[in-house]
Amino acid sequence: MQPNQKRNTLSTVIGLVRQSLSGQHQDYTAGSIRRAVILLSVPMILEMCMESVFAIVDIFFVGRIGKEAVATVGLTESVLTLVYSVAMGLSMAATATVARRIGEKDKEGAARAAAQSINLALGLTVVVSLTGAFFAPDILSIMGASSGTVATGAAYTRIVFAGSIVIMLLFLINGIFRGAGNASIAMWSLWIANGFNIILCPILIHFYGLKGAAIATLIGRGLGVCFQLYHLARGSGVIRILRKHFSPNGTIMAGLLKIAWSGTFQFLVNSASWIVMARLVAGFGDTAIAGYQVSIRILLFFLLPAWGMSNAAATLVGQNLGAKLPDRAEKSVRVAATYNALFMLLVSLIFLIGAGPIVGFINRDPDVEKVAVGALRIISLGYVFYGVGMVLTNAFNGAGDTLTPTIINLICFWAFQIPLAWFLAIRLNIGPAGVFWAILITETTVTGVSFVLFRRGKWKQVTV
Repeated sequence: MQPNQKRNTLSTVIGLVRQSLSGQHQDYTAGSIRRAVILLSVPMILEMCMESVFAIVDIFFVGRIGKEAVATVGLTESVLTLVYSVAMGLSMAATATVARRIGEKDKEGAARAAAQSINLALGLTVVVSLTGAFFAPDILSIMGASSGTVATGAAYTRIVFAGSIVIMLLFLINGIFRGAGNASIAMWSLWIANGFNIILCPILIHFYGLKGAAIATLIGRGLGVCFQLYHLARGSGVIRILRKHFSPNGTIMAGLLKIAWSGTFQFLVNSASWIVMARLVAGFGDTAIAGYQVSIRILLFFLLPAWGMSNAAATLVGQNLGAKLPDRAEKSVRVAATYNALFMLLVSLIFLIGAGPIVGFINRDPDVEKVAVGALRIISLGYVFYGVGMVLTNAFNGAGDTLTPTIINLICFWAFQIPLAWFLAIRLNIGPAGVFWAILITETTVTGVSFVLFRRGKWKQVTV
């Protein structure tokens, strides 16, 4: 490549990145698909990168308190995935519905759908917050925590659950922005939320111990939600929500719930299976569960950016189906899947070569490090498949077909992964490594099944 060509290519890439971060509205139903994927993916990947950074920073500072603290955070997060599941289910419904309305050029309909999804989130979170706050010690005990871990972490778990409304809204409203194609606003809201988390976490841990980490999360994510609400009311980008849009609308709520219930169940099935997996590992002691949680945080550090790429596929599918362009929607998925697979191949190589130094940077306990390194090296063997699978799953969800991934998850995770993990870890006495091998085998299977069903094309016929 000649010097002038290199400069032109670099200028084009820089121009695309700037445009993707500017927040300027784009029509993703026309023009280059590769360009559309890049414009949406850059802010979504950066959004998830910040979430990844926070997960690592959080476990880094908490790890300085002790392995009981690490176990508390890990077990609490495992149960909190139930809240994430509800949030993701509503977020999927909001993304799919808003994207369809935007593809149909119906901005008013998009605003109404967004407001009704917020109404639903507020109502659902009350029950979760009260339950978690009152039964925090019992939750940790049920998850297999030692008496020392329960004593150390009950306050942390109570605060996190009591503030789950900000978690719910942060996920949901970002789903609204992504459906509208305003990926840069979603990115900045998460950067603000987790940026404050990172700053406040070591300060509040110093003064309040483990519960300081929970307070930092609550404050940071609360500020992120305030930023989101400001831009929704201001009308930044293509969507603006007014007070009238919050007036309860049974028809819109029913449509959202139709998508959200199976979307929520989809993530509940997945999340609940992870809870069982964490419980299996916890049976081997605090060292095993601490090592497992360290490895999961590191794995998420690289998985979440790939999830950002898959979110771009969901938006493109929704908007192009709304514009009556199913073939363009399918091609968008193929392009996104290719990019994601290449990224995940690079990550696999990083883990196979550098798992030891990566874990050593975060954790100082040699026994915990041994478990975490083993988990990273085994689970990352299937990263290429995970990358493609995430895109395919979000393609179904973006089309409003949340039922198909739900059925796939139910069969693969509960009928296959959990029995396999138990058999390998306990029956064959492999230990925690048996759980890690079960995760690898199951996630690869999920991708294969998803690809077959995607090729059949029934997702193109879903009405939202």
